[in-house]
Amino acid sequence: MSGRKFRERVRTEITEEILGVARRHLATEGANLSLRAVARDAGLVPSALYRYFDSREALLTALITEAYEALAGSVDAAVAAVPHARPDERWLAVCHAVRTWALAHPAEYGLIYGSPLPDYAAPRQTVAPAARILLTVTGILIDGAADGHRSPVPARPLPPAVREDLNRLTAYWPTRLPDLPMPLESVLATALTLWTQLFGLVGFETFGRLDDMIEARRDYFDHQAWVMADLAGLTSPPTDA
Repeated sequence: MSGRKFRERVRTEITEEILGVARRHLATEGANLSLRAVARDAGLVPSALYRYFDSREALLTALITEAYEALAGSVDAAVAAVPHARPDERWLAVCHAVRTWALAHPAEYGLIYGSPLPDYAAPRQTVAPAARILLTVTGILIDGAADGHRSPVPARPLPPAVREDLNRLTAYWPTRLPDLPMPLESVLATALTLWTQLFGLVGFETFGRLDDMIEARRDYFDHQAWVMADLAGLTSPPTDA
């Protein structure tokens, strides 16, 4: 192994160790991370840690990006296991993957979907990983619409200003789209409705908002996920050709 590759491997290993320590601190202290404490528990002097993360914001950005990617990876794996022709079941797979990951990683979930962090502005590099699940949901709706059986268009017309915002967002779509029987911004509007409803539902359970209210958490979650599927037209029966 060359000296350069060895140094890169060592750097990667130390970076992973720092992130692991930071995740443990996140679970006990929230996002109020102390670089000095993280460095101490990683076996580093503070000045050495700055060679890997030059600020608290840089460390938080790494943790946020990692959490978004881990959650989106869980969602992608769950969706990939469902037949492409069943968009309703693919949506349910998204829902359960998000819930399972959030309940297993409440601190990381809180970091990305909890209260905004004081004195922290997420840099542009977090946008793509943050949008992955929204793109997955939109793709499921597009697949359902493209087969001619389902229409995820909102029943209430979009306000012109909102339509303009959504139309602007469609310019960032990463892949070539099939011909759709409706404007993409209408599909995206429904995807955003599903996305915000899903993360509100998961957040209520993860952060204890359902305590002393709902005991049958899984049954309640399933019911709400199907309600959202109905709302999006994913459970509509196929029409005759």
